[in-house]
Amino acid sequence: MLRIEEGVRPELQGDEAGRAHLYGFLAGLLAAPPSAATLAALAAVPNDGSTLGRLVGALSSVAARTSVDEVECEFSTLFIGLTAGELQPYASYYQTGFLFERPLANLRRDMQRLSIGRGDNVHEPEDHIAALCEMMQGLILGRYGPPADLSVQRAFFAAHMAPWVERFFHDLEKAEACPFYRQIGVLGRAFMAIEEEAFVLAG
Repeated sequence: MLRIEEGVRPELQGDEAGRAHLYGFLAGLLAAPPSAATLAALAAVPNDGSTLGRLVGALSSVAARTSVDEVECEFSTLFIGLTAGELQPYASYYQTGFLFERPLANLRRDMQRLSIGRGDNVHEPEDHIAALCEMMQGLILGRYGPPADLSVQRAFFAAHMAPWVERFFHDLEKAEACPFYRQIGVLGRAFMAIEEEAFVLAG
């Protein structure tokens, strides 16, 4: 579906490598607007016919007709704005209506337990959707120690993502004036639903 990025452990093949890459892919696009090179690379990604592949193909089509200026404007409208963007991509906000609440404290506790450190140049709270996607990728790849067992991944997802991420991606999917990020919403919501179902079946 998507080219597997460099740094994926060679023993991670098939579904695990694909999951890790898609988490990283979403993390990058939700942390900052894509560069011209990223847009061009995305525009060249083919539709492989799978469920997620068709959604990535749809995003590829949108990327092919979206300029860097347009996607930067979309990102600013959604996540920055003059005082705040249209969406607040934080677990605390979606679960309590406020930032820096109990979900963030719970996440920080689990980050410490799992040896997940905060980046030196990161200014957003750790419960930002991009950071959580990056953490899931890191657990799969073993960036915080050995690759996490599926039970650890499932517990992290259940505690910090399942309660709110599908609602966030659904809200992103409704961003009519932002076609590029709207399609990311479609892809993200589908991926999170697949992840949640897979964790249930594996449990």
